[in-house]
Amino acid sequence: MSKKLLVVAIVCFMVGTGCTSPGARLVPHQNLQAPNAWPKLLAVYMPWFGNRVHMDVGYVSYDPNVLRHQIEQARHMGISGFVVDWYGASQPFSDHNFALMQEAADGSHFQVALLYNESADEDAQATDDAMSAMDKAYSAYIGPQAPHRNAYLTYNGHPVIFIFPKHGHIDWDRIVQHCQSWESSPYFFYKDEPQQKYLADFAGLYAWVQPGTKGWTPDGSNWGEQYLDEFYKNMRNKHPDKIAVGAAWPGFDDSGAKWGLNRHMQARCGQTFEDTLHLYNRYFDAA
Repeated sequence: MSKKLLVVAIVCFMVGTGCTSPGARLVPHQNLQAPNAWPKLLAVYMPWFGNRVHMDVGYVSYDPNVLRHQIEQARHMGISGFVVDWYGASQPFSDHNFALMQEAADGSHFQVALLYNESADEDAQATDDAMSAMDKAYSAYIGPQAPHRNAYLTYNGHPVIFIFPKHGHIDWDRIVQHCQSWESSPYFFYKDEPQQKYLADFAGLYAWVQPGTKGWTPDGSNWGEQYLDEFYKNMRNKHPDKIAVGAAWPGFDDSGAKWGLNRHMQARCGQTFEDTLHLYNRYFDAA
C-alpha cells in the first residue's frame, strides 16, 4: 500500500451540527492529533473576513492578534499549517491578509501555503493571470527576497502550492516551465484530477469537501463517504506516483454565504468529522 499521504487537510466551513447532545462541538477538540501520527494536519483558511462582502463572524482577518491566537489554537489541535485561499493580486484584501498571516506564522514557527484559485477567464488570459500570480507568490512569499519565507510550507525542499480549478483554462505546461527559474521549483497540487495532458505537471492531488456522484441531499445525510473512498482508491490504484492529500470535514452548510447554494452535510454530533478524518486508513499504511 502507498505511504505517500502528505497530509489530511481539515476543510472547515460554516457548520451546524443538528445535534442536541450536551457538550456537542462545532469544531475539532483541543489536543486533536492526526490518526496514527504520520500524516500532517493542515487546515484550509479563508482570509476574507472584515471586508463587508462576507458575513460577520466576529473577527477580522487582518488583526495580527487574532491571527496569532488562531495559530496557537490550531497548534493545540495538532494542526501544523494553514492552506490559505488566495487569488493573487486580483483580490488585494485577501493578498494583504495572507502576508499578515505569513508574518504571524513566521513568529510562531508555524507554516502556511497558498491555495490559488484559478481565474475564470479564457485560456490565454487565465494562463497569464496564473503566471503573474506565481511571480507575485515567489517574490513576496516564497523566494529568497520574501521577508517571511521560512514560514512557507515545503515538501522535500520544494514550496507547495495548491490549485483550486474553475474552468480548466490554464496551460499548466507553461506555468511549470515558467517556474523552473525559481530557486526551488514548486510542487503543485490539483483538486481531484486535472486534464490528462497536464497530469505530469502536478506532484500530487488533493480532496475537497463534496458528496460524490450521489450528490447533495436535502437533509444533509450524504456526508461524503463515497467521494472520499473513491478519491483514496483512485490515488492508490491510478496514481501511486503522486502525493495524496486527503481531507476531513466536520460537516457543511453554505446557506449563510452569499455564494451559497443551500448545500448541507450533517455533522452527526461529531461523527462526520471522525469518519472523514480516519477514512484514509482503508487505503494507506498506518506506519
